[in-house]
Amino acid sequence: MLAEQETSVAAKKPAGSAKPKEKSKEKSKPEKKGGDHRPKAPVAPRPPSRLRDRYTKEIVPQLRKEFGYSNVMQVPRLEKVVVNMGLGEAIENSKVLENGVEEISLITGQRPVVTRAKRSIAGFKLRAGMTIGAMVTLRGDRMYEFLDRLVNVAIPRVRDFKGVSGTAFDGRGNYSLGIREQGIFPEIHYDRIEKVRGMGVTIVTTAKTDEEGKALLKLLGMPFRN
Repeated sequence: MLAEQETSVAAKKPAGSAKPKEKSKEKSKPEKKGGDHRPKAPVAPRPPSRLRDRYTKEIVPQLRKEFGYSNVMQVPRLEKVVVNMGLGEAIENSKVLENGVEEISLITGQRPVVTRAKRSIAGFKLRAGMTIGAMVTLRGDRMYEFLDRLVNVAIPRVRDFKGVSGTAFDGRGNYSLGIREQGIFPEIHYDRIEKVRGMGVTIVTTAKTDEEGKALLKLLGMPFRN
């Protein structure tokens, strides 16, 4: 009887029962710490703007010869350009502010700062802290690139243009220019303009007198009519 039970149990076991898989003896290779240490290709420096390169090579020697500067650091240069757009209608319609900020960003290539009222004026229904405009300050290559486009592309597109005023200096060599419509800039599409808005451009220089500031801007290409 015992022999018959042993034979029946052996018959129940499957003939080709698979043996349990043995764990792979190969050890996983340790990962390198610190990432890839291969040297990266050097990033090429950005070339200077066309107007900045012209200022260094051509305008500086001309100003030194004209005014007799003994040191290169005495030569007037551009310090910054401030572009300001008034958006008083943003008090009643917030979409006006969004459109104005977008237009200045396209024109200057830099996100502007929203300006707010410093005090309340009851006659204009204005309270302190309300948004009334947008302003951007340009320096370095962006300043030279904007001035290059302003002088050579935007201003000549003004209808019946006869030159800009040569007397809009503040007595310290800084020049202010008013633009009546933003459509003169090629970055702005006429089809997307909801309302014509003007803007002010202030060019701040290191010149000590208006004569020196005017000579600098004239050599940079500013088309003065007087």
